[in-house]
Amino acid sequence: QVQLEESGGGLVQAGGSLRLSCAASGNIFSINVMGWYRQAPGKQRELVAAITSVGTTNHADSVKGRFTISRDNAKNTVYLQMNSLKPEDTAVYYCNANIDYWGKGTLVTVSS
Repeated sequence: QVQLEESGGGLVQAGGSLRLSCAASGNIFSINVMGWYRQAPGKQRELVAAITSVGTTNHADSVKGRFTISRDNAKNTVYLQMNSLKPEDTAVYYCNANIDYWGKGTLVTVSS
């Protein structure tokens, strides 16, 4: 089992920045891919960015150039640096490990 705990969400004005963190615990040695997903009201959950254990990353087209996923294996933590935030980035952001494991989510609200 893997437990994930997100932090760093909040309210920010358009154009601002936030950094989300996700700390993993439990059977961390089984973790290969970690990712961030988001779900806006009335919309399906979507992949924002993912990173493998060796650092290969993938970012959704909607966030390329603005968001950056990174990983600190020594701290068992994955980060999502979000810059130039837009109101359409407002959503609950969820951390994911190996597709199977989910955090509870952290709310990001971007005001216009």
